[in-house]
Amino acid sequence: MRTHELVLGWIEKQLSDGHLVLGGRLPAERALAEQLEVSRTSVREAIRILEAMGLVRAGVGSGKDAGTVVIAEPAAALGSAFRLHVATQHLPVADIVETRVLLESWAVSRAKAEAPELAEAARLLDEMEVHPAVDDFMALDIAFHLALAEAAGNAVVSTIMGSLREAIEGYAAALTANLPDWDRTADRLRSEHRAILAAVNDGDGGRAAKLVADHIEGYYREAGLGQRPAESAAEIPAEATP
Repeated sequence: MRTHELVLGWIEKQLSDGHLVLGGRLPAERALAEQLEVSRTSVREAIRILEAMGLVRAGVGSGKDAGTVVIAEPAAALGSAFRLHVATQHLPVADIVETRVLLESWAVSRAKAEAPELAEAARLLDEMEVHPAVDDFMALDIAFHLALAEAAGNAVVSTIMGSLREAIEGYAAALTANLPDWDRTADRLRSEHRAILAAVNDGDGGRAAKLVADHIEGYYREAGLGQRPAESAAEIPAEATP
């Protein structure tokens, strides 16, 4: 079990036991990380999943809007979201890759340069530069991609990407065993991440879409995934994109 899943389990139990209710606040990141003896990155990942599900809202800064607040009735939110979340664990990896290319290419082509999620994406890239272990790198990687998807401001795309999160991270991590030189691959992924974010910040949606499609397909191809050819979203006419 990855550490962010431990955080998710704790939060789910607090919700199911009634210790967290509508309008209630989760402990601060640092406090929760210390209580559960996990990293703050793991806490952030768990909160991001719940936020994508529409169960919580994570605020920043100070004052009444700060902190992570429960914004939906736990039973209803967890019921519908987790059904989709669990179902994604059994989807073919090639289909996951094609879906990622379609959704993420569309999202980065429409990401707003002023979106706060881009600052979060930059912070995640900085964390990747310290050469974390493979599992931590993968957690940061998917968090980066989710931040880019959220920067488009489309709640449906963000929710679908959040639901696919576990499947994406699980498949990607498993495929690292097929890579001949992980350190070399990690360096390349870091460089590609920087280029994608730079294109988004420059307002070059077309270039960002092509870069993210090449980035996703390139990783799985290097890891030996025999996926069927797919037309990338970057090559689909604008009127045909979702």
